[in-house]
Amino acid sequence: MQFVRKSFARRCRVGLATAALALVGVTVPATPAQAASACNNGGLYDMGKYWITNNLWGAGSGSGRQCIWTTSQSGNTISWGTSYSWSGSGSSVKSYDAAILGWHWGWRRSGTGLPVQLSANRSVSTGYSYNVRHSGGAMNVSYDMWLHPMANPGSGTTPSDEVMIWTYRAGGAGPAGTRQATVTVAGTNWDLYRGRIGGSTGWNVYSFVRTSNTTSATFDIRDFLNHLVGRGWMSSSKYLTSVQAGTEIFTGTGQLDVTNFYANVS
Repeated sequence: MQFVRKSFARRCRVGLATAALALVGVTVPATPAQAASACNNGGLYDMGKYWITNNLWGAGSGSGRQCIWTTSQSGNTISWGTSYSWSGSGSSVKSYDAAILGWHWGWRRSGTGLPVQLSANRSVSTGYSYNVRHSGGAMNVSYDMWLHPMANPGSGTTPSDEVMIWTYRAGGAGPAGTRQATVTVAGTNWDLYRGRIGGSTGWNVYSFVRTSNTTSATFDIRDFLNHLVGRGWMSSSKYLTSVQAGTEIFTGTGQLDVTNFYANVS
Protein backbone atom coordinates (compact mmCIF):
# COMPACT_ATOMS: atom_id res chain seq x y z
CA MET A 1 0.00 0.00 0.00
CA GLN A 2 1.25 3.41 -0.91
CA PHE A 3 0.69 6.05 1.75
CA VAL A 4 2.06 9.06 -0.13
CA ARG A 5 0.81 10.65 -3.30
CA LYS A 6 2.35 9.85 -6.64
CA SER A 7 5.02 12.33 -7.68
CA PHE A 8 3.21 14.00 -10.57
CA ALA A 9 3.97 17.70 -11.03
CA ARG A 10 1.09 18.49 -8.72
CA ARG A 11 -1.86 20.75 -8.77
CA CYS A 12 -1.09 24.06 -7.17
CA ARG A 13 0.33 27.43 -7.95
CA VAL A 14 1.04 30.33 -5.65
CA GLY A 15 0.88 34.08 -6.27
CA LEU A 16 3.50 35.21 -3.77
CA ALA A 17 4.86 38.70 -3.52
CA THR A 18 8.41 37.39 -3.53
CA ALA A 19 9.97 34.52 -5.42
CA ALA A 20 11.59 32.89 -2.41
CA LEU A 21 11.21 32.91 1.34
CA ALA A 22 14.06 32.66 3.83
CA LEU A 23 12.96 30.54 6.76
CA VAL A 24 16.32 29.91 8.42
CA GLY A 25 16.06 29.74 12.16
CA VAL A 26 12.26 29.41 12.25
CA THR A 27 11.06 27.50 15.29
CA VAL A 28 8.28 24.92 14.98
CA PRO A 29 5.49 25.81 17.43
CA ALA A 30 5.12 23.54 20.43
CA THR A 31 2.38 20.98 19.98
CA PRO A 32 -0.29 20.40 22.60
CA ALA A 33 0.06 17.48 24.97
CA GLN A 34 -0.36 14.17 23.17
CA ALA A 35 0.68 10.58 23.71
CA ALA A 36 3.07 10.43 20.76
CA SER A 37 3.81 11.97 17.39
CA ALA A 38 4.95 10.60 14.04
CA CYS A 39 7.47 12.68 12.10
CA ASN A 40 8.52 10.22 9.39
CA ASN A 41 7.11 10.32 5.88
CA GLY A 42 4.19 7.88 5.79
CA GLY A 43 3.85 7.73 9.57
CA LEU A 44 0.23 7.08 10.47
CA TYR A 45 -2.33 6.47 13.18
CA ASP A 46 -5.60 4.53 12.94
CA MET A 47 -8.59 6.33 14.48
CA GLY A 48 -11.76 4.27 14.17
CA LYS A 49 -12.90 4.26 10.55
CA TYR A 50 -10.32 6.96 9.69
CA TRP A 51 -6.55 7.04 9.58
CA ILE A 52 -4.27 10.06 9.64
CA THR A 53 -0.95 10.10 7.85
CA ASN A 54 2.16 12.27 7.62
CA ASN A 55 2.01 12.53 3.83
CA LEU A 56 5.16 14.42 2.81
CA TRP A 57 4.72 13.63 -0.87
CA GLY A 58 6.32 16.88 -2.13
CA ALA A 59 9.18 17.18 0.38
CA GLY A 60 11.72 16.89 -2.44
CA SER A 61 10.90 20.43 -3.59
CA GLY A 62 12.24 21.91 -0.36
CA SER A 63 13.53 21.10 3.09
CA GLY A 64 11.95 20.96 6.51
CA ARG A 65 9.98 18.70 8.79
CA GLN A 66 6.45 17.89 9.83
CA CYS A 67 4.80 15.77 12.53
CA ILE A 68 1.30 14.48 13.27
CA TRP A 69 -0.40 13.35 16.48
CA THR A 70 -3.79 12.15 17.68
CA THR A 71 -5.76 14.05 20.30
CA SER A 72 -9.12 12.33 20.89
CA GLN A 73 -11.86 10.17 19.40
CA SER A 74 -15.55 9.98 20.26
CA GLY A 75 -17.60 7.73 18.01
CA ASN A 76 -17.16 8.94 14.43
CA THR A 77 -15.66 12.28 15.48
CA ILE A 78 -11.91 12.72 15.86
CA SER A 79 -9.41 15.44 16.70
CA TRP A 80 -5.75 15.52 15.78
CA GLY A 81 -2.96 17.93 14.83
CA THR A 82 0.15 18.63 12.80
CA SER A 83 3.07 21.06 13.11
CA TYR A 84 5.48 21.94 10.32
CA SER A 85 8.34 24.07 9.05
CA TRP A 86 9.10 24.07 5.31
CA SER A 87 11.32 26.10 3.01
CA GLY A 88 12.09 25.76 -0.70
CA SER A 89 9.99 26.28 -3.81
CA GLY A 90 7.12 28.61 -3.06
CA SER A 91 5.02 27.15 -5.88
CA SER A 92 5.21 23.48 -4.86
CA VAL A 93 3.23 21.65 -2.19
CA LYS A 94 5.43 19.87 0.35
CA SER A 95 2.81 17.86 2.22
CA TYR A 96 -0.83 16.99 2.69
CA ASP A 97 -1.28 15.64 6.22
CA ALA A 98 -4.89 14.54 6.49
CA ALA A 99 -7.53 12.36 8.07
CA ILE A 100 -8.55 9.78 5.47
CA LEU A 101 -11.89 8.03 5.05
CA GLY A 102 -11.69 5.30 2.42
CA TRP A 103 -9.22 4.87 -0.43
CA HIS A 104 -5.75 6.39 -0.66
CA TRP A 105 -3.89 4.36 -3.26
CA GLY A 106 -5.33 1.37 -1.46
CA TRP A 107 -7.84 0.54 1.28
CA ARG A 108 -6.90 0.42 4.97
CA ARG A 109 -9.95 0.74 7.26
CA SER A 110 -13.37 -0.94 7.12
CA GLY A 111 -16.80 0.48 7.87
CA THR A 112 -16.25 3.68 5.91
CA GLY A 113 -19.48 3.63 3.87
CA LEU A 114 -17.37 4.02 0.73
CA PRO A 115 -17.35 3.57 -2.21
CA VAL A 116 -20.66 5.12 -3.21
CA GLN A 117 -21.86 5.78 -6.75
CA LEU A 118 -22.88 9.38 -7.43
CA SER A 119 -26.10 8.29 -9.09
CA ALA A 120 -27.23 6.86 -5.73
CA ASN A 121 -27.37 10.47 -4.46
CA ARG A 122 -26.23 9.41 -0.99
CA SER A 123 -25.62 12.08 1.65
CA VAL A 124 -22.01 12.53 2.80
CA SER A 125 -22.38 14.84 5.78
CA THR A 126 -19.21 16.32 7.24
CA GLY A 127 -17.95 18.83 9.76
CA TYR A 128 -14.47 20.29 10.12
CA SER A 129 -13.34 22.70 12.85
CA TYR A 130 -9.75 23.73 13.48
CA ASN A 131 -7.31 26.34 14.72
CA VAL A 132 -4.55 27.62 12.40
CA ARG A 133 -1.21 29.20 13.21
CA HIS A 134 0.92 29.98 10.16
CA SER A 135 3.66 32.45 9.28
CA GLY A 136 5.68 32.91 6.10
CA GLY A 137 4.78 31.25 2.84
CA ALA A 138 1.54 29.68 1.68
CA MET A 139 -0.82 26.94 2.81
CA ASN A 140 -4.43 25.85 2.77
CA VAL A 141 -6.86 23.81 4.84
CA SER A 142 -8.94 21.66 2.55
CA TYR A 143 -10.95 18.58 1.77
CA ASP A 144 -9.70 16.23 -0.94
CA MET A 145 -12.01 13.68 -2.58
CA TRP A 146 -11.02 10.96 -5.03
CA LEU A 147 -13.33 9.40 -7.63
CA HIS A 148 -12.99 6.34 -9.86
CA PRO A 149 -14.96 4.76 -12.70
CA MET A 150 -15.02 1.46 -10.74
CA ALA A 151 -16.27 0.64 -7.23
CA ASN A 152 -13.17 -1.00 -5.79
CA PRO A 153 -9.94 0.43 -7.23
CA GLY A 154 -6.72 -1.31 -6.31
CA SER A 155 -3.58 0.19 -4.84
CA GLY A 156 -2.08 0.92 -8.26
CA THR A 157 -5.21 2.41 -9.83
CA THR A 158 -5.08 6.05 -10.89
CA PRO A 159 -8.25 8.00 -10.01
CA SER A 160 -10.22 9.67 -12.79
CA ASP A 161 -11.20 12.76 -10.81
CA GLU A 162 -10.15 14.78 -7.77
CA VAL A 163 -12.40 17.31 -6.04
CA MET A 164 -10.98 19.75 -3.51
CA ILE A 165 -12.88 22.06 -1.15
CA TRP A 166 -10.65 24.81 0.26
CA THR A 167 -12.09 26.29 3.45
CA TYR A 168 -9.02 28.35 4.42
CA ARG A 169 -5.90 29.63 2.67
CA ALA A 170 -2.96 31.92 3.42
CA GLY A 171 0.01 33.44 1.63
CA GLY A 172 -1.49 33.48 -1.86
CA ALA A 173 -2.05 29.74 -2.24
CA GLY A 174 -4.16 28.83 -5.25
CA PRO A 175 -5.36 25.63 -6.93
CA ALA A 176 -4.50 24.02 -10.23
CA GLY A 177 -6.28 24.95 -13.40
CA THR A 178 -8.20 28.13 -14.19
CA ARG A 179 -11.07 29.85 -12.47
CA GLN A 180 -14.37 29.11 -14.21
CA ALA A 181 -16.97 30.89 -12.08
CA THR A 182 -18.04 31.97 -8.62
CA VAL A 183 -20.78 29.60 -7.45
CA THR A 184 -22.99 29.16 -4.40
CA VAL A 185 -22.97 25.68 -2.89
CA ALA A 186 -24.15 24.70 0.60
CA GLY A 187 -25.13 28.33 1.22
CA THR A 188 -21.58 29.66 0.71
CA ASN A 189 -19.78 31.35 -2.20
CA TRP A 190 -16.85 29.56 -3.82
CA ASP A 191 -14.48 30.26 -6.71
CA LEU A 192 -14.59 27.16 -8.90
CA TYR A 193 -11.41 26.04 -10.71
CA ARG A 194 -10.96 23.34 -13.32
CA GLY A 195 -7.71 21.68 -14.41
CA ARG A 196 -5.91 18.43 -14.99
CA ILE A 197 -2.98 16.68 -13.29
CA GLY A 198 -0.49 14.43 -15.06
CA GLY A 199 -1.70 14.86 -18.65
CA SER A 200 -3.30 11.91 -20.43
CA THR A 201 -2.24 9.47 -17.71
CA GLY A 202 -3.49 11.65 -14.84
CA TRP A 203 -6.86 12.90 -13.65
CA ASN A 204 -9.24 15.85 -13.71
CA VAL A 205 -9.13 18.21 -10.73
CA TYR A 206 -11.92 20.53 -9.61
CA SER A 207 -11.40 22.97 -6.73
CA PHE A 208 -14.00 24.93 -4.78
CA VAL A 209 -12.14 27.77 -3.02
CA ARG A 210 -14.14 29.59 -0.35
CA THR A 211 -14.26 33.32 -1.10
CA SER A 212 -13.64 34.08 2.60
CA ASN A 213 -11.74 31.99 5.14
CA THR A 214 -13.45 30.02 7.87
CA THR A 215 -12.21 27.80 10.71
CA SER A 216 -15.45 25.82 10.96
CA ALA A 217 -17.52 24.27 8.19
CA THR A 218 -20.41 21.80 7.95
CA PHE A 219 -22.01 20.70 4.70
CA ASP A 220 -22.97 17.76 2.51
CA ILE A 221 -20.21 16.79 0.08
CA ARG A 222 -22.93 15.43 -2.21
CA ASP A 223 -23.93 19.05 -3.03
CA PHE A 224 -20.48 19.79 -4.48
CA LEU A 225 -20.37 16.58 -6.50
CA ASN A 226 -23.90 17.15 -7.82
CA HIS A 227 -22.87 20.65 -8.91
CA LEU A 228 -20.10 19.17 -11.08
CA VAL A 229 -22.47 16.54 -12.48
CA GLY A 230 -24.99 19.27 -13.26
CA ARG A 231 -22.35 21.19 -15.22
CA GLY A 232 -21.66 18.08 -17.30
CA TRP A 233 -18.07 17.92 -16.05
CA MET A 234 -18.44 14.60 -14.24
CA SER A 235 -20.53 11.49 -14.89
CA SER A 236 -22.95 10.31 -12.20
CA SER A 237 -21.68 6.78 -12.91
CA LYS A 238 -18.42 7.64 -11.07
CA TYR A 239 -17.75 6.34 -7.56
CA LEU A 240 -16.69 8.47 -4.63
CA THR A 241 -13.95 6.37 -3.05
CA SER A 242 -12.26 8.73 -0.60
CA VAL A 243 -12.91 11.74 1.62
CA GLN A 244 -9.85 13.40 3.16
CA ALA A 245 -9.48 16.53 5.27
CA GLY A 246 -6.15 18.12 6.09
CA THR A 247 -3.72 20.88 5.20
CA GLU A 248 -1.47 21.49 2.20
CA ILE A 249 1.77 23.31 2.97
CA PHE A 250 3.83 25.11 0.33
CA THR A 251 6.29 26.91 2.63
CA GLY A 252 6.21 28.43 6.09
CA THR A 253 6.01 27.39 9.70
CA GLY A 254 2.92 26.70 11.74
CA GLN A 255 0.45 24.31 13.26
CA LEU A 256 -3.03 22.98 12.55
CA ASP A 257 -5.09 21.74 15.50
CA VAL A 258 -8.20 19.90 14.33
CA THR A 259 -10.72 20.17 17.14
CA ASN A 260 -13.51 18.30 15.34
CA PHE A 261 -13.76 16.23 12.16
CA TYR A 262 -16.33 13.74 10.95
CA ALA A 263 -17.55 12.41 7.60
CA ASN A 264 -20.56 10.08 7.49
CA VAL A 265 -22.05 8.39 4.45
CA SER A 266 -25.81 7.91 4.86
